[in-house]
Amino acid sequence: MATNRASTTNGTQNGLDKSYYEQQREILVTEIAQARSKSLELVLQNINKLNRSLEEVTQVGNEFAPVESLWSHFENVMAKDPNETQEGAQEGTTEHEGDETEVTEVQK
Repeated sequence: MATNRASTTNGTQNGLDKSYYEQQREILVTEIAQARSKSLELVLQNINKLNRSLEEVTQVGNEFAPVESLWSHFENVMAKDPNETQEGAQEGTTEHEGDETEVTEVQK
């Protein structure tokens, strides 16, 4: 009977240890879950802040679209002018050369 009592006592202690272990395990799992949910909430908040900042940057960029269009148009006009002025200058010198020739012929 002494053997039966010892095994019963050991079984009860294992049962108490196991339940204590399970209790501690549940506490730790709960703490980890809370920490994880807090960290996930923090990550979500930071992502939302980043998203709002990106939206603001996009809005500011869109406000400059008309200005960009105006400068682009100005650049295109200025890119065409040097070629046209060179052609016009060449035509103008040709006309002046012809005029000078006519003047010299008249003087003779």
